[in-house]
Amino acid sequence: MSTIQLKKSDSMTVKSVKPRESVFFDTNSLKWLPWVIEGTWFKLLNVDMKTGGYTMILKVEPDNDAPVHGHVGAVEGLILEGEFGYDDDRGPGMHYVWEPAGAIHQPDSPGGFTMFAVMHGPLLGYNDDGSIAAVVDGKMMYQMAKEGGGADHITVDFPDID
Repeated sequence: MSTIQLKKSDSMTVKSVKPRESVFFDTNSLKWLPWVIEGTWFKLLNVDMKTGGYTMILKVEPDNDAPVHGHVGAVEGLILEGEFGYDDDRGPGMHYVWEPAGAIHQPDSPGGFTMFAVMHGPLLGYNDDGSIAAVVDGKMMYQMAKEGGGADHITVDFPDID
């Protein structure tokens, strides 16, 4: 197997393009907003209008057992502090988590956790009879963040949201 290594070169024909605006954003400037599950808070970082996905930082209080929910798209995350999991499958701080599209589960977190999460599609909440109670997509997340004063850094165009 060969190893490819990219190297800086002054004679490169492809030139770097400087972004018009800063590509960095200080998440400390956002306040924690209540999320759709009791005992959880979020900071919305971005939304994907094509997939309904979104990127956020999620904080969950200790001893919070999430309700059963599903994921239309895959979820990727990095646990920043604390831990959560499913029965004996646990993820502590600085562990990466991958939940496949179509996953239906009920995570728990005895000590609480904070996680950077990329949702590649909406989250589905269920009623007791199995019907869908909520579709938490990028548009809904943007609306919640906007109402809470935490969406000014996001550039999207939902025509029905002022």
